[in-house]
Amino acid sequence: MTNLEDIYTGKVLELSANMPRAGRLEHPDATASAHSKLCGSRITVDLTMDGDRVTDYAQDVRACLLGQTSAAVMGANIVGSTAAELRAVGAQMRRMLRQGGEPPSGRWADLAILEMVRDYKARHASTLLVFDAVEDAIAAVEAKRGKV
Repeated sequence: MTNLEDIYTGKVLELSANMPRAGRLEHPDATASAHSKLCGSRITVDLTMDGDRVTDYAQDVRACLLGQTSAAVMGANIVGSTAAELRAVGAQMRRMLRQGGEPPSGRWADLAILEMVRDYKARHASTLLVFDAVEDAIAAVEAKRGKV
Protein backbone atom coordinates (compact mmCIF):
# COMPACT_ATOMS: atom_id res chain seq x y z
CA MET A 1 0.00 0.00 0.00
CA THR A 2 1.30 3.44 -0.95
CA ASN A 3 2.01 5.80 1.90
CA LEU A 4 -0.40 8.74 1.67
CA GLU A 5 2.49 11.19 2.02
CA ASP A 6 4.08 9.68 -1.11
CA ILE A 7 1.09 10.79 -3.19
CA TYR A 8 1.76 14.46 -2.51
CA THR A 9 5.26 14.65 -3.96
CA GLY A 10 7.20 14.95 -7.18
CA LYS A 11 5.19 14.71 -10.39
CA VAL A 12 1.85 15.38 -8.64
CA LEU A 13 3.16 18.70 -7.32
CA GLU A 14 4.70 19.54 -10.68
CA LEU A 15 1.50 18.85 -12.62
CA SER A 16 -0.80 20.62 -10.19
CA ALA A 17 1.40 23.73 -10.09
CA ASN A 18 0.80 24.29 -13.82
CA MET A 19 -2.94 24.65 -14.46
CA PRO A 20 -3.49 24.84 -18.23
CA ARG A 21 -6.59 26.62 -19.48
CA ALA A 22 -7.47 28.16 -16.12
CA GLY A 23 -10.41 30.56 -16.19
CA ARG A 24 -13.70 30.65 -18.04
CA LEU A 25 -14.79 30.85 -21.68
CA GLU A 26 -16.84 33.85 -22.74
CA HIS A 27 -19.25 31.87 -24.97
CA PRO A 28 -19.08 28.14 -24.20
CA ASP A 29 -21.33 25.58 -25.81
CA ALA A 30 -21.76 24.09 -22.34
CA THR A 31 -20.71 24.53 -18.73
CA ALA A 32 -20.73 21.87 -16.03
CA SER A 33 -19.52 21.60 -12.45
CA ALA A 34 -18.61 18.72 -10.20
CA HIS A 35 -18.24 18.86 -6.42
CA SER A 36 -16.78 16.49 -3.85
CA LYS A 37 -18.82 16.58 -0.66
CA LEU A 38 -16.03 14.89 1.26
CA CYS A 39 -13.28 17.45 0.71
CA GLY A 40 -15.18 20.42 -0.71
CA SER A 41 -13.33 20.40 -4.04
CA ARG A 42 -15.18 21.94 -6.98
CA ILE A 43 -14.36 22.12 -10.67
CA THR A 44 -16.33 24.09 -13.26
CA VAL A 45 -15.56 23.51 -16.93
CA ASP A 46 -16.57 25.36 -20.08
CA LEU A 47 -16.14 23.85 -23.50
CA THR A 48 -16.91 24.42 -27.14
CA MET A 49 -17.21 21.66 -29.68
CA ASP A 50 -17.24 21.33 -33.43
CA GLY A 51 -19.11 18.12 -34.12
CA ASP A 52 -17.84 15.67 -31.52
CA ARG A 53 -14.41 17.32 -31.12
CA VAL A 54 -13.49 19.82 -28.37
CA THR A 55 -12.27 23.08 -29.91
CA ASP A 56 -11.87 25.20 -26.77
CA TYR A 57 -11.86 24.60 -23.03
CA ALA A 58 -11.43 26.45 -19.77
CA GLN A 59 -11.64 25.35 -16.16
CA ASP A 60 -12.13 26.97 -12.79
CA VAL A 61 -10.47 24.60 -10.34
CA ARG A 62 -11.01 24.97 -6.60
CA ALA A 63 -9.79 21.55 -5.65
CA CYS A 64 -7.35 19.61 -3.55
CA LEU A 65 -3.99 18.61 -5.00
CA LEU A 66 -5.36 15.42 -6.57
CA GLY A 67 -8.24 17.24 -8.24
CA GLN A 68 -5.80 19.88 -9.46
CA THR A 69 -3.51 17.22 -10.90
CA SER A 70 -6.30 15.54 -12.87
CA ALA A 71 -7.53 18.93 -14.08
CA ALA A 72 -4.02 19.96 -15.15
CA VAL A 73 -3.68 16.85 -17.31
CA MET A 74 -7.16 17.42 -18.73
CA GLY A 75 -6.39 21.05 -19.54
CA ALA A 76 -3.19 20.09 -21.32
CA ASN A 77 -4.84 17.44 -23.51
CA ILE A 78 -8.54 18.08 -24.04
CA VAL A 79 -8.54 20.39 -27.06
CA GLY A 80 -8.74 18.23 -30.15
CA SER A 81 -10.13 15.24 -28.23
CA THR A 82 -13.41 13.64 -29.25
CA ALA A 83 -16.33 12.98 -26.94
CA ALA A 84 -15.71 9.25 -27.25
CA GLU A 85 -12.03 9.62 -26.33
CA LEU A 86 -12.87 11.73 -23.27
CA ARG A 87 -15.49 9.27 -22.08
CA ALA A 88 -13.02 6.43 -22.59
CA VAL A 89 -10.31 8.20 -20.56
CA GLY A 90 -12.81 8.88 -17.76
CA ALA A 91 -13.93 5.24 -17.76
CA GLN A 92 -10.31 4.08 -17.71
CA MET A 93 -9.56 6.34 -14.73
CA ARG A 94 -12.56 4.93 -12.85
CA ARG A 95 -11.44 1.36 -13.62
CA MET A 96 -7.88 2.19 -12.58
CA LEU A 97 -8.97 3.56 -9.22
CA ARG A 98 -11.90 1.31 -8.38
CA GLN A 99 -11.05 -2.00 -10.03
CA GLY A 100 -7.27 -2.07 -10.36
CA GLY A 101 -7.33 -1.45 -14.11
CA GLU A 102 -4.46 -0.14 -16.19
CA PRO A 103 -3.77 3.59 -16.21
CA PRO A 104 -4.33 5.68 -19.33
CA SER A 105 -1.49 5.81 -21.84
CA GLY A 106 -0.50 7.86 -24.86
CA ARG A 107 -1.09 11.56 -24.46
CA TRP A 108 -3.00 10.83 -21.24
CA ALA A 109 -0.06 8.95 -19.67
CA ASP A 110 0.53 11.64 -17.02
CA LEU A 111 -2.66 10.40 -15.35
CA ALA A 112 -0.80 7.21 -14.40
CA ILE A 113 0.80 9.15 -11.52
CA LEU A 114 -2.62 9.06 -9.86
CA GLU A 115 -2.65 5.26 -9.82
CA MET A 116 -1.32 5.38 -6.26
CA VAL A 117 -4.62 6.96 -5.15
CA ARG A 118 -6.25 3.55 -5.71
CA ASP A 119 -5.66 2.56 -2.07
CA TYR A 120 -7.42 5.70 -0.74
CA LYS A 121 -11.11 5.46 -1.66
CA ALA A 122 -11.84 8.75 0.08
CA ARG A 123 -9.63 10.47 -2.52
CA HIS A 124 -11.27 8.91 -5.60
CA ALA A 125 -14.07 11.49 -5.90
CA SER A 126 -11.74 14.49 -5.99
CA THR A 127 -9.41 12.75 -8.43
CA LEU A 128 -12.33 12.08 -10.80
CA LEU A 129 -14.08 15.48 -10.57
CA VAL A 130 -12.77 16.85 -13.85
CA PHE A 131 -13.88 13.72 -15.73
CA ASP A 132 -17.39 13.99 -14.26
CA ALA A 133 -17.62 17.68 -15.20
CA VAL A 134 -16.26 17.19 -18.73
CA GLU A 135 -18.62 14.28 -19.40
CA ASP A 136 -21.58 16.33 -18.11
CA ALA A 137 -20.60 19.26 -20.37
CA ILE A 138 -20.33 16.97 -23.39
CA ALA A 139 -23.75 15.49 -22.58
CA ALA A 140 -25.18 19.02 -22.37
CA VAL A 141 -23.77 19.90 -25.81
CA GLU A 142 -25.19 16.68 -27.26
CA ALA A 143 -28.59 17.32 -25.66
CA LYS A 144 -28.73 20.83 -27.14
CA ARG A 145 -27.99 19.34 -30.54
CA GLY A 146 -30.61 16.64 -30.12
CA LYS A 147 -28.03 13.83 -29.90
CA VAL A 148 -28.99 12.20 -26.63
